[in-house]
Amino acid sequence: MRTWHEIREFPLAIRLLLVNQLGVNTGFYLLIPYLATHLGEDLGMSAAVVGIVLGVRNLSQQGMFLVGGSAADRLGARGVIIAGCGLRAVGFALFALGDGLLVLLAASVLSGLAGALFNPAVRAYLAQEAGGRTAEAFALFNVFATTGALIGPLLGSALLLVDFRASALTAAAIFALLTVAQALVLPAREVPPATSGVLGDWREVVGNRAFVAFALGMVGMFTLENQLYLLLPQGARQATGWAGAAALVFLTGTLASLTLQMRLTRALRQRGSRGRWITLGLVLMALAFVPPMTVAGAGRPEGAAQAVLGLLPVLAGALLLSLGVMIAQPFVMELIPGFGRSTLTGTFFGVFYVVSGVAAAGGNALVGWAMDAGAERAAPWLPWACCLLFGLASAAGVDRLRRRQALPEPGSESAPGARTATSPQPSPASPPPCEKRSVQ
Repeated sequence: MRTWHEIREFPLAIRLLLVNQLGVNTGFYLLIPYLATHLGEDLGMSAAVVGIVLGVRNLSQQGMFLVGGSAADRLGARGVIIAGCGLRAVGFALFALGDGLLVLLAASVLSGLAGALFNPAVRAYLAQEAGGRTAEAFALFNVFATTGALIGPLLGSALLLVDFRASALTAAAIFALLTVAQALVLPAREVPPATSGVLGDWREVVGNRAFVAFALGMVGMFTLENQLYLLLPQGARQATGWAGAAALVFLTGTLASLTLQMRLTRALRQRGSRGRWITLGLVLMALAFVPPMTVAGAGRPEGAAQAVLGLLPVLAGALLLSLGVMIAQPFVMELIPGFGRSTLTGTFFGVFYVVSGVAAAGGNALVGWAMDAGAERAAPWLPWACCLLFGLASAAGVDRLRRRQALPEPGSESAPGARTATSPQPSPASPPPCEKRSVQ
């Protein structure tokens, strides 16, 4: 009940964006997980062509985050959000109506570009509207996103009993309704005139050494979070010999998020620095891979009791991983706008998501290699150990930034110690910028 009370305390714009994220994830996950099967089995495409269609969608999204972030800064986040949802509706409708390769590639490009537009724009709008409650707003955002990610696959499975086109048209209809709702309800905000060119904005953000270091330090969070869909489900299947065990991994993470996210964020935001909690979250995410490592390679279980005993460490890992994400992610989102000018909030989010997208792709490739190498060399612990080291390295990187006071205060204009490429260095006698600090 307290969560619903907090939702009502936020302005209408944020409440709409929360519902928007619920709809975005519902529409996305009722279609995309089943797209490869539709292309390969229903349309008879080769694995190479399926890979091209899926790769084009991912590339058009990850590669255009920076454009979406800059558009939000210069044109206003509201218009970019509306355009992104409208493009996603068109792209998903094309998946339903077209069978030719060119149509499917166009659908992939449009749906990917849509995500590149509204993802940084939504987060920039949320950060600007939340005032002093940015962490709570992003925590609620995670709760609604997680709920949509749970509803989407269930609804998609039901719609597939009809056919794939029913799923695609339903997803398109959801995004069309979101587009109309945003156009009618989402308040417009005045956009400050740009004082530099787009390339100058990009150079300013990329030249912010503290921000770039922070974005690289968060590589572990996105890589390990993706293991909820790769390594942990495989571990559950191997531990039990039951394909359906993977669903229990998703369910564990979802239930944890729904019940604990807001309580954790409320409890931690007033105690200690944001950097400390982000570091703790990354450490928990790293340690999440220790329990499953203990049962890796145990072999096929004999009987239900042994299957349950094998599954428990994997579910414990899923719970620890989800707890780590819940602790770290709202504070990560809260800090990003503080690294620079408020008029570049969208660009900062865009760059951050470009880095995270590349990191997730590279991290998943590394974990996949470790899975294959572990199987070939009778070392089933290898991918789990790889994730453990990945998380601990990221935690150490963020903690180093915290100790050097290179992380911004929530609501501050720039990070202490952050410099753009052209910023002058203070003289030794000069007082350090941003004297106000979090409690360490």
